[in-house]
Amino acid sequence: MDPVQAEVEQSLEMIQTLIDALMEFGVSYGFQIIGALFFLFIGLKVAAAIGAYVTRTAMTKDVDQTLAGFIGMVVKLLIVGILIIITLGNFGISIGPLVAMAGASAFGLTIALQGPLSNFGAGLGIILTRPFAVGNTITVGGASGVVEKIAMGVTVLVGEDDERITIPNKEIVGQVIVNSQDQRVVQTRVAIAGIDSAEKTVTAVKKALESIKDVNVAAKPQVGIHDFTYGGYVLGVRFWVPSAKYFQVRYAVNRAILDALSAAKVPMLQVGSLSLQADSLSADDEETVDS
Repeated sequence: MDPVQAEVEQSLEMIQTLIDALMEFGVSYGFQIIGALFFLFIGLKVAAAIGAYVTRTAMTKDVDQTLAGFIGMVVKLLIVGILIIITLGNFGISIGPLVAMAGASAFGLTIALQGPLSNFGAGLGIILTRPFAVGNTITVGGASGVVEKIAMGVTVLVGEDDERITIPNKEIVGQVIVNSQDQRVVQTRVAIAGIDSAEKTVTAVKKALESIKDVNVAAKPQVGIHDFTYGGYVLGVRFWVPSAKYFQVRYAVNRAILDALSAAKVPMLQVGSLSLQADSLSADDEETVDS
């Protein structure tokens, strides 16, 4: 027989043997495989639905949005793990060796992905300790903004100019976190000439504050004589504004105060006033309070 023909016939026999083996396996286990895949498919849908239900239920119980999502994810993963064990058991596959192999693989991945995994560990710490929540305004590591999302790996802030700031969670843990909640205090000072206009000045400034809708009037803005200086006195002003609109409201209030003092014919102290106000701005810019 021609060697080429013999090789072709041998290849055909191997293919036929493989086809026969596959057909035999399909006949023996076909329905079992289809049933297992169907069971796994339905189980995954149920796991996702249960996880979402747990998340919604936790949120109705005033659980933080991020923590509620984490609890729902853990429940979903637990159900998926049980489904996989049941599915493998239907095929008579022992999970002992798989668990050992998974453990060894996890150890290797932990070493290889030490940096990214440290972010996940830090994210878990943030979720459990809750130093801040979605919607809070925080300052950490020189970055400031409203918390939009707390994920396992990163935390996303939205800055005052709508820029998105993504911070790896490991860069947050261990840092000093200033949490302004949803309100920040504004402190400013105005140098007034003379000593006869104090009552009129305080009244004018209070009306100016009331004219700005974003000033938290319920928090009782404070206006009073902060200090004395040559030729007059220094008026102190403290009020609370939404954290997300801190600078817009502060500038609007400054303009309203200037217009109110001008309308009331209250003279501002000219000599040294610029340096005085600059000092007050640098000292007061970042002070925050809980709402």
